[in-house]
Amino acid sequence: MTTVVDLRSDTVTKPTPAMRAAMAEADVGDDVYGEDPTVNALEAEVADLLGHEAGLFVPSGSLGNQLGIRLLVAPGRELVCDSLAHVARAELGAAAVFSGITFRTWRATRGVLDVGAITELIAPNAGPYLVSTAAIAVENTHNFGGGTVQPVQRVRAVIELARSHGLGLHLDGARLWNAHVASGLSLRELAAGFDTASVCLSKGLGAPVGSVLVSTAQRIADARVWRKRYGAGMRQSGILAAAGRYALTHHVQRLAEDHTRARRLASALGADPATVDTNMVVLDAAEASTVVAEAREQDVLVSALGPRFLRLVTHLDVDDDAIDRAIDVLAPLV
Repeated sequence: MTTVVDLRSDTVTKPTPAMRAAMAEADVGDDVYGEDPTVNALEAEVADLLGHEAGLFVPSGSLGNQLGIRLLVAPGRELVCDSLAHVARAELGAAAVFSGITFRTWRATRGVLDVGAITELIAPNAGPYLVSTAAIAVENTHNFGGGTVQPVQRVRAVIELARSHGLGLHLDGARLWNAHVASGLSLRELAAGFDTASVCLSKGLGAPVGSVLVSTAQRIADARVWRKRYGAGMRQSGILAAAGRYALTHHVQRLAEDHTRARRLASALGADPATVDTNMVVLDAAEASTVVAEAREQDVLVSALGPRFLRLVTHLDVDDDAIDRAIDVLAPLV
């Protein structure tokens, strides 16, 4: 039987046997009561790694983002981000539905921060008739930008801009681990200056479920209330947190392998490897949906995120042999 090569996303990874063993052996308690020792340890570990006071374990990256921005943006005020940001494009309007938050966006090439565009866009004190800006969201790495690592000097410039206008800063760090490995910067450096930050355990790190939101102890206490209010209070969730703790120990540095394989895919399929910062390859195809369908018939799965926009994502479950198979199937199609 032919093994399927799934390059749709790094969210499709399955827990390794060793990770499953760690989950089975996890010490657990009721997390809503704050009594799950494995969850508590995970939250403290991630908060320390990112240089923040406290953390909150949540089921998804979207929930981590939504809690993070609601802590910074009051109803009726706006969050500024780029037009392809996950919080604006791929969270089903949750900020408006649940928190009364509006957006204004700028267009960003490959998702890279444009400090000039942000400066022109923000309106911290827009008066009684217009919407005032409350916070800026930064995504690192940038998903729909193609796994882009944000240039550190631009991030610092945005932080300085926000501080000079009294604006909050949220970091959507779903794949911050990839940015850490690709850039060589520490996680603390990458998360420094942000008021709230969310990181995913269920993408490149290979855990089955979960993200962690970090911030000050007071903000995390508030976020814990909202997590329960949203129906996301979990009980013996240490079984899930154990997978995240295992991933932090064993799966961070190996992300470099995913990055190398992504660049090999890019080279073989006609993309510029210099545009591949991490584990994502973006291809321009005349009929993206046709490529997806024909590749699927040959057991290679890729994503079409637009009429001409193909995305391939390397991850824990894609080895060198799988990359070879993907190249054999996709090269004639693209």
